[in-house]
Amino acid sequence: MIKKTSKDTLNWIEVCDPDSSEIHTLKQQYKLNSEMISYSIDKNERARVEYDAAEHKLIIIYNAVVQRQINEHYETEPITFIVDKTSIISFYSNHTQYLSQLIKTVVNDEKNTTVYGLLFDILFKLSDEYFPLIEEVNRQRIQLTKMLREKTTNTNLLKLSDLELGLVYFLSATKGNTVLLEQLKLLTVARNLPEEEKERLDDVIVETKQAVEMTHIASEILEKLSGTYNNLLNNNLNNNMKFLTVWTLILTVPTIVTGFFGMNVPLPFTHEPLGWGIALLISIFFSLWIAIALWIRKIM
Repeated sequence: MIKKTSKDTLNWIEVCDPDSSEIHTLKQQYKLNSEMISYSIDKNERARVEYDAAEHKLIIIYNAVVQRQINEHYETEPITFIVDKTSIISFYSNHTQYLSQLIKTVVNDEKNTTVYGLLFDILFKLSDEYFPLIEEVNRQRIQLTKMLREKTTNTNLLKLSDLELGLVYFLSATKGNTVLLEQLKLLTVARNLPEEEKERLDDVIVETKQAVEMTHIASEILEKLSGTYNNLLNNNLNNNMKFLTVWTLILTVPTIVTGFFGMNVPLPFTHEPLGWGIALLISIFFSLWIAIALWIRKIM
């Protein structure tokens, strides 16, 4: 899908999962080469920035959040912008197509009269999209913590793990975006921009760094929480094993004592009418003795 929106001298072209005929259109009508298109539609491309001096085009691959959870956790996907003097071409996937409406509001803003001013406002909005999801992760974490305090279940622990995995994606994505923006700031094309647009770029960098910091804090909290519950589970397992070992030892004593009286060898009290009672008392005595000894040593 290719869709073009024009405002004054600015053009915004949306591209979503282009087929072969649309790729041909991008090459012929918008003068994009195969390498640019390959970068733009690669869902595993890392965040980066390049300036093609020959074509006078700036290529930005920016990590955007996927609002809908994939495999029970949040993820990110790259969204590509190819910028020339009057146009911005944005490439989406099905997962990031929801950003089209968000970018449309930026394009329609009257204050955006230059292509780079428009680009930086779009990047600011994309960075801003991380915050609601980070807050949602924090909200779910608080809710899961309350549930785990009441009862530690595998289901809730897996949910905690999914939240932690989502934050790993967010942290990696926001760090990549920060590096990208710092590199963009050093490019000649950015250094030659008017002061107002440089300030907009600085605003995007500040917003992205804030997203990194928030994600890092949330990730650390989840990591420590997961470690705490892992320790609790290990302690519970150790206590259960200790309990079973102690009672196995205590219950083994009667078996040993009665086993002696079951042998075909002469033993005291064998022919006594109350011999079984004496054997039982001996078993109880040694069992109690072991139990008291373990209790004194605080093993029980």
